[in-house]
Amino acid sequence: MEDLNEFIDLEEYALNDKKPPKKAKYLIKVDKKKYPVKVESMTGREILNLAGKTPPENFQLRQKVKGGAVRKIGLDEIVDFTEPGVEKFMTIPLDQTEG
Repeated sequence: MEDLNEFIDLEEYALNDKKPPKKAKYLIKVDKKKYPVKVESMTGREILNLAGKTPPENFQLRQKVKGGAVRKIGLDEIVDFTEPGVEKFMTIPLDQTEG
């Protein structure tokens, strides 16, 4: 088991106006759970898979940034964890009758 103290908690950094360092390990929060990752960026699809939201096409991913703004993340859109203000992610199941 890895020591989670080695990971940068993105939510804490965003709340404290700190820019996350590059080449680090990160804790990203999806819904109410934190996940350790060892990459500086991931696609929306990879984040959904990490959180067990499969198939990812059945979910919408939203990113909350410091200040309360929320934006939709596309499945193939890359999220850079070293950007300041990345706070957490939320998933929304899509209605199966759409599309």
